[in-house]
Amino acid sequence: MEQIIILTGPPGAGKSTTARALAQRYPRAVHLHTDDFWHFIAIGFIPPYLPASDAQNHTVVEATAAAACSYALGGFTVIVDGIVGPWMLDHYRAAVRGRSIALDYVVLRPDRAETLARAQARPTPEALTDEEPLLALWEQFSGLGGMERFVLDTSSQTPAETLDAVAGAVGSGRYRLEREGR
Repeated sequence: MEQIIILTGPPGAGKSTTARALAQRYPRAVHLHTDDFWHFIAIGFIPPYLPASDAQNHTVVEATAAAACSYALGGFTVIVDGIVGPWMLDHYRAAVRGRSIALDYVVLRPDRAETLARAQARPTPEALTDEEPLLALWEQFSGLGGMERFVLDTSSQTPAETLDAVAGAVGSGRYRLEREGR
């Protein structure tokens, strides 16, 4: 069965580091870095954490979900790396509807202070490092209610420990999303 693994959480949670390493554990894999999809917008880009970006964000997530589905149908395990809150999962469910594609969802969520420290220490110039949007995004991933079962607290983990935890979570089947309209 084809598989899409959505690896999400706030900025600085370790998504990209973990996704790159996780892809190496599969014989055929795609690391789909969702930030790239926002960079494809040439004119009219709105920073995705601003309220005015809602329609843009849904469009970008729909495009990302379609790309993930295409790669999965081509026989690749797809690791989607990006900020994909539960409020955006319907785009992925719609993309895989009627297809034999497993959909796993793992939220990396270090505690608030650790997330802020990691995000602000990222060396890339395009990385979001402003405290206000970072903490707002962390808040969006706190208290996920019925979706808390998809959370891994990575506050005290090394990147290798996080990778093993994610691989174990996905391998257990407990992080598989139920899909409507199979």
